[in-house]
Amino acid sequence: MAKTHSKTRSRPTHPRAASSAAGASDPKVVSGELPLIKLNRAERAAERRQAIIDAAMEEFIARGFAATRLDDVAKRAGVAKGTIYLHFKDKESMFEELIRTAIVPLVGRMQGPPPAGGSVRDLIEAFALNFINEIVSTRRGDIVRLIVAEGPRFPAIADFYYREVVSKGLAGMRAMIELGIARGEIKNANLAKYPQIMVAPAMIAVIWQSLFAKHAPLDAIEMFRTHLDLIFGERRTA
Repeated sequence: MAKTHSKTRSRPTHPRAASSAAGASDPKVVSGELPLIKLNRAERAAERRQAIIDAAMEEFIARGFAATRLDDVAKRAGVAKGTIYLHFKDKESMFEELIRTAIVPLVGRMQGPPPAGGSVRDLIEAFALNFINEIVSTRRGDIVRLIVAEGPRFPAIADFYYREVVSKGLAGMRAMIELGIARGEIKNANLAKYPQIMVAPAMIAVIWQSLFAKHAPLDAIEMFRTHLDLIFGERRTA
């Protein structure tokens, strides 16, 4: 009986051995966790990058480009100064990213074709309303005003803004004007040579908002509609 008992008795398994055995029997558990870890790191990095961009916007607007220091951006973002260099090589590249993320996408909306059945005036008016609501009436307008004020002192920034925003915006507006001429909606064909005329009220609104709004508030939307009346003719009322 004692002999039989010794055969059926099992040795206690060491905890490490049990853990290794479990890992060997189910390798998918380990491999399945790795992508999740990578994703979390990527998300944390993206959050830090966005925090830096948000802090940079506040610092640039408050101090101007010249006076903004990376130390102040890092402090506002709640990160070490060295963390900034993991995402941006210098202050200029940080400002460029701010333009790229805050303003460039709005200009990109001009590149698409007009909706079927819609007039060119409706398309331009929709863009203008979007610009006024998302640029003139928000902190993004402060970025544009900052470029106007400090661009002459920092030509590299002005050049970047021209390439990424102004040139693309004018090209999109010129394409819409040419379509309006082809459809007979716009009578003066010379307007295609000067698309700046079409967007002039938007820039006036940006500058007016910071300098004179407290003295004479400007209804930028109605001003733009009046501007379009001068180009397309007044809308007919039923």
